[in-house]
Amino acid sequence: MSFIFTVMNNNDAFYNLVNKLQPLYDTKEATAIAHEVMEHITGLGKLQRLMDKDMSFSSEQLAIYEQMLPELMQGRPMQYVLGYAWFMGRKFKVNEQVLIPRPETEELVQWVIKSQIINDKSQILDIGTGSGCIPISLKLALPDAEVTSCDISNEAIAVATENALILDASVEFIHCDFLDNAARERLGKYDVIVSNPPYIPITEKESLHTNVREYEPAMALFVDDDALLFYKAIAAFGKMHLNNDGAIYCELHRDYAVATKMLFEQQGYTTELLKDMHSNDRMLKAIPTK
Repeated sequence: MSFIFTVMNNNDAFYNLVNKLQPLYDTKEATAIAHEVMEHITGLGKLQRLMDKDMSFSSEQLAIYEQMLPELMQGRPMQYVLGYAWFMGRKFKVNEQVLIPRPETEELVQWVIKSQIINDKSQILDIGTGSGCIPISLKLALPDAEVTSCDISNEAIAVATENALILDASVEFIHCDFLDNAARERLGKYDVIVSNPPYIPITEKESLHTNVREYEPAMALFVDDDALLFYKAIAAFGKMHLNNDGAIYCELHRDYAVATKMLFEQQGYTTELLKDMHSNDRMLKAIPTK
């Protein structure tokens, strides 16, 4: 697929991109993607581009536009095309080795920060490093905390390590298959355990949007047939690895939120569910019963 444009101004480029994306996305999402891409290419926000709508692309901007357009039309997520995603106001490098950070996960991080603000010298473990958005954001908000993060993917750890260096966040990253009991038992004790683990049953794969199903890392999204697989491991781990008054915070599959809550309660935890911005039960706090 190739496109050859000789002249393109801000206005034409924006509407051309929206039209090209609408077979894949609804109008609202296509428009949002187009705005983000145009700001990346031009360095101008929406208002400035509106004021300068007839300003022509430079040859360099046109080359970037022509390179990005076919990738976006194939369904490759905008964040992978741009090479970064925003999370809690910060730019994180992302590629196909890591999940794209999402606004709902920001809410999980904010819940942890709010709960720990009085005692920010916490020992914190993040399970499932990905881009590093969770542990890095926690370290930057709670600078006296000691933050450790583990992941089975060395490629994800490499991305997260780079993000930590760029954002000047001192986080320890550990390669660990958390579902391997012997491996996770080598981890320490913590005041806070936080995780956005894989929780989508593989049977739901075909129901996901193409840009998620075909591009984001499967090992970070899917479990075979047990949506609670990682939560069972986290609950068992917490009983032995939480310090006194410690707590677990997890992001959830909205369809299995109640089942996850019941699982932790059956394992001896007091639990609390929190709704996300869309009024779905998407976060859980669990504290071992004394």
